Amino acid sequence: MVNSLDEMHALGRALGGRLQRGDILLLNGTLGAGKTSLVQGIGEALGVHGVTSPTFVISRIHPGTIPLIHVDAYRLVGEPWALFDDLDLESQIADSITVIEWGDGFVERIADEFLEIQLSFGDSDDQRELTLVAHGPRWQGFSL
Repeated sequence: MVNSLDEMHALGRALGGRLQRGDILLLNGTLGAGKTSLVQGIGEALGVHGVTSPTFVISRIHPGTIPLIHVDAYRLVGEPWALFDDLDLESQIADSITVIEWGDGFVERIADEFLEIQLSFGDSDDQRELTLVAHGPRWQGFSL
């Protein structure tokens, strides 16, 4: 249980310190659940500041100690597979940490191994519950 967006940000920093090149995270949750706050914390751990939601540009690459690729697939409509494929993530993910918000059905196109983090509201507007779903051996037994 995370009790505030500040705690979500701190959790992202802790998570970011444990990530390595080639790691892919899938973030799912309703609007306002804290996905971008989590990514901001991850970015901070990688020396990246100024992470914002890439909703309108779909994808941003932030240089850091390890580059952070931040994708928001929420607006991919119409021909979503073609638009997602046009991002050419496969050419960059091996040397980066990739975080994809709203990426169900997309992340599977580029990787078999990723950590899915499901965010949902808790009992109050400030509380968030996180559920981890491991896809592939890298994430088996991983916990926050």
